[in-house]
This record gives sequence, structure tokens and C-alpha cells, in this order.
Amino acid sequence: MSRALPKYNKRRVAVIGGAAAVVLSGAVIAGSALAGETSKSSSGNARTLASPGTITCPDVASRLPAVPASAKAEVDRNLALLNTQIQEANKRLVDTVGQGGPNFVNNAILGPLKDKRVATVNRIATAIGRTAAKPTGLDSLAPCTLNAGGVTGNGNGNAGNSGGAGATPAATAGAGQQSGANGSAAGTITCPDVASRLPAVPASAKAEVDRNLALLNTQIQEANKRLVDTVGQGGPNFVNNAILGPLTDKRKSTIDRIAIAIGRTAAKPTGLDSLAACTLTK
Repeated sequence: MSRALPKYNKRRVAVIGGAAAVVLSGAVIAGSALAGETSKSSSGNARTLASPGTITCPDVASRLPAVPASAKAEVDRNLALLNTQIQEANKRLVDTVGQGGPNFVNNAILGPLKDKRVATVNRIATAIGRTAAKPTGLDSLAPCTLNAGGVTGNGNGNAGNSGGAGATPAATAGAGQQSGANGSAAGTITCPDVASRLPAVPASAKAEVDRNLALLNTQIQEANKRLVDTVGQGGPNFVNNAILGPLTDKRKSTIDRIAIAIGRTAAKPTGLDSLAACTLTK
């Protein structure tokens, strides 16, 4: 048997029903918002976890001739250094994801890595060459490549080829200043003069020393050109990472060759590495 509800009970039921509808609607809206946030968060995580790629380099050890016992320790040390250089470059690749423009990896990572590898490979060849035939062509193993997920796969980057056949050795520092004059907005790279800090150069070493002094000059010219060509690229540390750092590495290698050439027939000069670092003036 049904009974009609009193008026106040009807009003109460209506209020309860309305509140339930509001709660249900709120749950639907909250659920939609939460679903949207979850989707957005997942997308962000996917971007964060995307691999920047991996740097790989040609194997040097497998391309060496028989290593004399007298050179083995030095060769092994430099082969280990080649591996360390690759590990450091891969770490830097991860640490700098999203920095710079499209050429950042070439300019700031692959280029400097190539320069370091050229110097290390040359030390290996020199060590072997002291008591056996010096291996040639190892420089071709210096460039590395960026694989899968990176901005570029060209290991040669913009490192530049070093020449210097017609340069005047004693003009090293001055040529750097003159080269930068074309790009006053970019500034000018200047480096300490090496020629004036050398001892008497034996006649047997003169040709090699002059060639490397000319190369120092060329390196400054190339760095100043690169300074102008890359104006506005990268962050506040771009010039240090992509230009001054690689230039210092190149100069160290070149200065070492000068010291070694002199040291073959006279006292090997020391402390020349202090002349490798250059500065940017504006």
C-alpha cells in the first residue's frame, strides 16, 4: 500500500537528488581534468627521456702496426685516453641536450673531440716511430659520428682544416687580431706569441718549427672567422666551448710538436703549454 509523502519529505528528496547530481558532475569534470594532466605529463616524460644519441669513433688499436716494447706503455696510455675522451663527449652530449642551434653538437662536442683525438693519435704514432717505422694515416681515424637521435651524424663538424703553408710564423698573434677586425661585433681572439718565446732553434728542426708556427697562425685566423660566422649561436658559454676550447687544444698539440722537434737535437723547451690559451676581446 503506497502512501503520499508529506510535502517537506518531497522537498528533502529533491535537495538530496540535486546534491548527488552535482557531486557526480564534479567527479566527471575532475576525472576529465586528471586524465588530461596525466596525458600531458606522459608526453613530457617521453620528451625528457628521448635519447640525444651516441657518439662513436673509429677503433685505433686495431689499426696499429706491431708496437715496440719500449713504446707499449705510452701507446696503451693514449689508447685509454681515446676511450676516456669518447666517454666524456657522450656525457657532455647528454648534459647539453637542447642547447645551442642546429650546429651545436658539431661545434661544441664533435669538433673538440676530433681535435683531442688528432693530438692523441699523433702521440701514439710518435711513440711507435721512435724505435720503429712511424705509422701514417692514423689522422683519418680522428673524426667521430653522432648516431640515432642526435642533431647531426657528421663527425667532421665545422672543425676546419688546418693549413698554413704561406703564413709568416712570427705574425701569429698579430694575424689573430687582424682577422677579427672584420667582425667587430663578434670581438677578436688573440693568443700569446710563441715564436718569441722559443730558444735557439737547431737547423735540423727549423723547417718543422716554422711549419708549426705557421699552423698556429692559421688556427687563430680560422677561430676568428668562426667567431664571426657563429655570432648569436648558443648560450653564454658558446664561445668558450665551441671556439676558445678547441683552439686551446689545437695550440697545445702544435706547441708540443714544436718542443719535440727542438728536443731531438737540443734541450727540449718547457713551459710552452702556458701559451696555448687564448682570450676574446671586444
